[in-house]
Amino acid sequence: MSAIKSLRGKGKLTESNMREGLELVRQSLLEADVSLPVVKDFIARISERALGEAVLRLLDPTEQLVKIVHEELIALMGPVDHSLHLKKPITVLMLCGLQGSGKTTTCGKLGQLLVKRNLKPMLVAADLQRPAAIDQLEILGQTIGVPVHTDRVNKDPVRVCQDAAQKAAALGVDVLILDTAGRLHIDQELMQQLQQIERKVQPDQVYFVVDAMTGQDAVNSAKAFNDALELDGVILTKLDGDTRGGAALSVKHVTGVPIKFIGTGELVEALEEFHPDRMAGRILGMGDMMTLIEQASEKLDKEALAKQEERLKKGEFTLDDFRAQMGQASRLGSFSKLLSFIPGMGQVKQMMEDTDVDADSEMKVVGGIIDSMTAEEKRNPKIIDNSRRRRIAAGAGVQPQQVNDLIRQFTPMAEMMKAMASGSMKDRMTMMRQMQQMMQNNPTGNIKAVKGNTGKRLTAKEKADARKKREKEKRKRDKEKRN
Repeated sequence: MSAIKSLRGKGKLTESNMREGLELVRQSLLEADVSLPVVKDFIARISERALGEAVLRLLDPTEQLVKIVHEELIALMGPVDHSLHLKKPITVLMLCGLQGSGKTTTCGKLGQLLVKRNLKPMLVAADLQRPAAIDQLEILGQTIGVPVHTDRVNKDPVRVCQDAAQKAAALGVDVLILDTAGRLHIDQELMQQLQQIERKVQPDQVYFVVDAMTGQDAVNSAKAFNDALELDGVILTKLDGDTRGGAALSVKHVTGVPIKFIGTGELVEALEEFHPDRMAGRILGMGDMMTLIEQASEKLDKEALAKQEERLKKGEFTLDDFRAQMGQASRLGSFSKLLSFIPGMGQVKQMMEDTDVDADSEMKVVGGIIDSMTAEEKRNPKIIDNSRRRRIAAGAGVQPQQVNDLIRQFTPMAEMMKAMASGSMKDRMTMMRQMQQMMQNNPTGNIKAVKGNTGKRLTAKEKADARKKREKEKRKRDKEKRN
């Protein structure tokens, strides 16, 4: 996104400033490990569109280029196919990939996904190269309550898969998931083994599992596996909220097969359907509210949230309520990950990274301070005097000044939360913008009171700046009217 910001303030898109902006976009994509052929093709298409289209008159160059880049990113990573193409009586899914790509963990995640869809899966430990892989799959199976077929005597993975298919039919299994062997690097022996499994077992779908952080290597391995097995889909692992998306761009372009799922963490629930529009939004710093909403609906305690909402409507918001909200938010992941989902918060996230601020550690400190308070102190922080402050600080292992800072910062936040709960949708949106502005001004997350009009006279410089701003806005309105 920073690459496109270079066009901010330009009156219109010209060939000159477009070339400047696209060069920065090209550099950003290469830094994100997007392969060079993909970058060249992508930039060529953007350039053709941006210079060939009539620029929308009501958009500035930045917005116009963002719109074009966003649409081309979606086209590059799509279309998608989330279906597992299940069939009766049993569907066989074969997972392949290099060692360390997260293949075994992904087997467990797929199993969990199928269980949530009221299906009966079974996992097959066909990675006989690593005994630890068999142990890992058995543990995953126990965790999600899914049977795992293992054979520690037979050294033929093809035979193991065939035996598993017979066992699955006898048990009435709906989906059989094969965890095949991997290597640190592609070799002929591995490919021949996988091709034998494909011929003898005839899986209905073959998915390539790839570590999104491997960059250019992901592209090379994806091409090799696709040439050998004719892949039906790709699953990108280790793709958290901070991802740059380089592998997502490259792998789809090289293989031509859809990216079906993305792994976003170590937990078995951390497997999401891949949406090109959402990934494009993350890459451009535009956020991903849909994914955040979906995760919130699954992971948050709805009953507790409803109670908090009722308390807010009654004008009640204590440090206890704040502590409960912190606990709810932690279910969705790190603070940095949450910021990456929220439109407009990319700048705050970057500022925190630039200043080495660990927001999660800060939140733990805040939680410790609140936990060291009595019930009465949480309800009414105004009663906390010097003696209480020292006691709370000692209990939380912090300095008394940190207790004082929390109390001072909590007051305006509590007022804002109560106002948002009792106000209209328009009022809530206004409050959200104010909160975003406050966070941008305070990358450490310290929420400060917003002063109202104190009646203080403006300086000559402040008056001049305000006049320039009014004149600029008037010129913009006049221009829009003329257009």
